[in-house]
Amino acid sequence: MRTKRRFLVTVVGLVACVAGGSVRAETQGYPTKPIRFVVGFSAGNSIDTVARIIGQRLSTKLGQTVVVDNKTGANGMLAAAEVARSQPDGYTVLISNSSTITVNPLLYKKMTYDPKKDFAPVSLMVSVPFILTVNPQKGPIGTAANLQGMLDLAKAKPGVYSYGSAGMGNLTQLSFELLNNLAGVSMTHVAYRGSAPAQVALLGGEVDAEFDNPSAVPKIKAGQLRALAVTSAQRWHELPDVPAIAEAGYPGFDISFWVGALVPAQTPAHIVNALSEAIASTVQDPAVKARLEQQGNIRMFGPKRFAQQIEKETAQYAEIIRKADIKLD
Repeated sequence: MRTKRRFLVTVVGLVACVAGGSVRAETQGYPTKPIRFVVGFSAGNSIDTVARIIGQRLSTKLGQTVVVDNKTGANGMLAAAEVARSQPDGYTVLISNSSTITVNPLLYKKMTYDPKKDFAPVSLMVSVPFILTVNPQKGPIGTAANLQGMLDLAKAKPGVYSYGSAGMGNLTQLSFELLNNLAGVSMTHVAYRGSAPAQVALLGGEVDAEFDNPSAVPKIKAGQLRALAVTSAQRWHELPDVPAIAEAGYPGFDISFWVGALVPAQTPAHIVNALSEAIASTVQDPAVKARLEQQGNIRMFGPKRFAQQIEKETAQYAEIIRKADIKLD
């Protein structure tokens, strides 16, 4: 009997070792199947572009296809809700902007996801300034000499001129409302389903101005759009001749949005870290780094630092919303 018991203990021990080895092998082998990047905004905008740049490099690096899936609507909330409900296995990743994670909870009472409870931050990738653009073919706003010239026109005719945004509650709206408040003007808000449709509307003369993302740079350089200012604290390297709003008479104005990766909250830490490290390593490729720099400032923050950034910005935007008395529901 004692011999039989010893045999059973030995067998159990061997099984445990094999199981442990399998877990370690699975950990080391991630990923073993395609990864889906879920983007809550339209194809062609900055978030989508960053997702595709990173995704293409990860596909090569990891040996697995990275598919970008655009699930637009509700300022990124539809995509976020879908990822929050997905399996926490590292194969469904939300590529989001800061609005979806830091701003939406401050504006919407009824949400189908909780940013704090439902997501694990993986990597902040790029910090992107907004560009205040106008259509040079549409006067008088489009032909204003500078930012102050545009604001003077708007102040003279409250509510007559309009601005487009990437959606209700989007940071493009909050940025313009903050500018409206600081400058004492009132420009009418027109919401679109993403930054790309808003840019099309500006080019078509439907609105007078908008805060655009770096996808507007080629059109700015081609003369189709004019850039009056950028929202970051300093000038942006891609448009060195365009002043920051802070230096154009509104000190302290500093709003940028980030593009980051998040996964469902219960995703194992080793997978979160592995994905974060893989994303950070993509900028070792000079071509990837150059393409990302065209989208904004590279900020490869890991899970802990990314979580701290989210907390800090949420507090900042809560104060802006309170002062501007912005309410959606």
